[in-house]
Amino acid sequence: MNNIYLRLFYTFFKIGAFTFGGGWAMIALIQREVVDKHRWVSKEEFVDMLAVAQSLPGILAVNFSVAIGDRLRGFKGSLVSALGTILPSFIIILAIAIFLTPDTIKENETLNSIFKGIRPAVVALIVAPVLTTAKAAKINLKTVVIPIAVALLIYSGIPYVSNPIVYIILGGIGGYIYHTWRLSKEKQGKQ
Repeated sequence: MNNIYLRLFYTFFKIGAFTFGGGWAMIALIQREVVDKHRWVSKEEFVDMLAVAQSLPGILAVNFSVAIGDRLRGFKGSLVSALGTILPSFIIILAIAIFLTPDTIKENETLNSIFKGIRPAVVALIVAPVLTTAKAAKINLKTVVIPIAVALLIYSGIPYVSNPIVYIILGGIGGYIYHTWRLSKEKQGKQ
């Protein structure tokens, strides 16, 4: 496939069609396709795009596909990538709506068994990219305290303290302060 638009569509269609469990479950497959196989972005760029895609409203996989498509071919690339990501789910949900009723799904032992079998795989698909992303983001034993503390504070349910937006804003401010501090130290070291 020489046409970049076809490759973008096919890549994200495949990702959308063969992953269960939402955005985080897709991250490992997205990384394999866009970083390892096609080399559309580097590992560092992937982590940065992941952070941006996760902080934007909407579906993580669609946000990510739009970012990759935009990086490669602008608006048309982002449109093709988003369509490739969304179309498999749309087709599957449409088929389910046409052929199955909620009662049919509840009573069908085969379907229930399939979904029970998928659950452990989905957990693994979510844990694997979290570990990979943590490694790429250079999270180590010293810095792992921050995401654990934030997760516990969000989980606490305490008003204002459990709001994830607070930690996104604080993380942005902290990153800016840290970056500014490092630049000033580098300038002092050069003098």
